[in-house]
Amino acid sequence: MKQPLRVGIGGPVGSGKTALTLSLCRRLRERYELAVVTNEIYTEEDAQFLVRNDALPPERIIGVETGGCPHTAIREDASINLEAVDRLAKRFGNLDIVFVESGGDNLAATFSPELSDLTLYVVMDRDARKMRGERPFVFTNLKTGQGLDTVVRFIDEYGMLAVTKAAARWNGRSPG
Repeated sequence: MKQPLRVGIGGPVGSGKTALTLSLCRRLRERYELAVVTNEIYTEEDAQFLVRNDALPPERIIGVETGGCPHTAIREDASINLEAVDRLAKRFGNLDIVFVESGGDNLAATFSPELSDLTLYVVMDRDARKMRGERPFVFTNLKTGQGLDTVVRFIDEYGMLAVTKAAARWNGRSPG
């Protein structure tokens, strides 16, 4: 079974994680095989929002109810999320990317390295400058699409998706 690239999307409550997930699904669904795992304490609200807004077909979106602290489900004990990613990978054997959207968390929350290969944090301008200082970051305006291409390039390049696709095309072929 092929292991998809797992992209964690984190940030505080109301910061725009689900809006970014929706925009990325819409932008990438024609190029890549996608799925999404969302996290909420007691609901599947974000998963339902993505389904209602046609991010992906409903069977490609799993809402995880953590029943407790969202930080734990992405960091200390990511087993519930790892199981959801595994279910999606088995259901769709050719997945390229699974977006794992955290429940609302603080600026210091990190994803377990077993759960996320790449991580995107959605924060406000003042928080980005506070946390990143002079280090690079990118702003997006999802209403206009500003900055989304930069995020997509980051996923393509750092997730090595172009390399993976090229290798799959050459698998079993002689280059000459």
